[in-house]
Amino acid sequence: MLDIIKKAAIEAVGASKPVAVQIGTVVSISPLEISLDQRITLPEAFFYVPESLTRYEIDLSHVHKISGSPDTEKSLTDKIVIRKGLAVGDAVILLRVQGGQKFVVLDKVVSG
Repeated sequence: MLDIIKKAAIEAVGASKPVAVQIGTVVSISPLEISLDQRITLPEAFFYVPESLTRYEIDLSHVHKISGSPDTEKSLTDKIVIRKGLAVGDAVILLRVQGGQKFVVLDKVVSG
């Protein structure tokens, strides 16, 4: 009887599609698309992307006068990239949310 209960519990967990780890490859950034294997590519609506994997840059544009030279100005129009974000070809670690309808993009894979 105990074995029957254990087997039923294991089957119930399997049927509910618990969290699973998968590796995917970014095939498009805008809109985001990630390929899970050669057969399936999922669109952005299937993913939860954490802030740490999005592009973040700071705009440092400003103009200032150089002291001692009333008519001399220097301008800076650079942006500094703090995080590059995802790029086409990046391998990513995906966690399938229970139920199998969504994935959390956990991080980039740097070796493997």
